[in-house]
Amino acid sequence: MNTLASAGPGPWVLLFPLVWAAAIACVVTVARRAGWRRGRGPWRDGGPGRGVGPDENSPIALLGHRFASGEIDEDEYWRRLTVLEEQFGRGIDPKGRRA
Repeated sequence: MNTLASAGPGPWVLLFPLVWAAAIACVVTVARRAGWRRGRGPWRDGGPGRGVGPDENSPIALLGHRFASGEIDEDEYWRRLTVLEEQFGRGIDPKGRRA
């Protein structure tokens, strides 16, 4: 009886390293295109077409810092946040979720 194992691995053994090399090349290419090298990620302003992150000096960010440091309590945080979101445009979408 002749089985595949008796003939040895054959030329298919060369296919597996090529598949792994192709997979690694794809991951590296995607990471480089997304800008995940030298600290540039999709969350930062890396060029055209990328959204600008939240400004550190914006009123909403300052309110978040005050809440995190304990200067204001949770009720005051939510009350002031709703007022700021109405003024600065990051309000509620038609489905009732925060935009």
